[in-house]
Amino acid sequence: MNDYFFTSRWEIKAPIEKVWEAIYHSERWPDWWKGVESVAQLKPGNEKGIGARRRFTWKSQLPYRLTFEMETTRVEKPLLLEARASGELEGKGTWHLQPQGPFTLICYDWNVRTAKPWMNFLAPIARPLFRWNHDVIMRWGEVGLQQILER
Repeated sequence: MNDYFFTSRWEIKAPIEKVWEAIYHSERWPDWWKGVESVAQLKPGNEKGIGARRRFTWKSQLPYRLTFEMETTRVEKPLLLEARASGELEGKGTWHLQPQGPFTLICYDWNVRTAKPWMNFLAPIARPLFRWNHDVIMRWGEVGLQQILER
């Protein structure tokens, strides 16, 4: 397995409550986030959403798909959302939200290991492509989130 550590920063012109709702309800991501092909709820979790499990399928700019499950492990509405990934990617993703005037600042930390044999085999030469691909998908999310919140 190969480890990847990504940090994405977005500045969204919308109140934190609206941003939180869009990010928290990941089952709606396919409606606005290009690259998210499907999100299936496997388990609902408790009243805060902790323990919820969803299966995500992502299609990237590069010609491959990734499917993995995310289990919500921490919820501090509207500031922090954390989940553990398993499947073709394994690790942890954490959303940090912070209000700043008319904007919401978002920092997403994605610390994962690849579990697909072909990705691990190609990692020594393809790592820059995988990083570029991740950045493209995150830009799609930023653009899609801003557009959905402007409606």
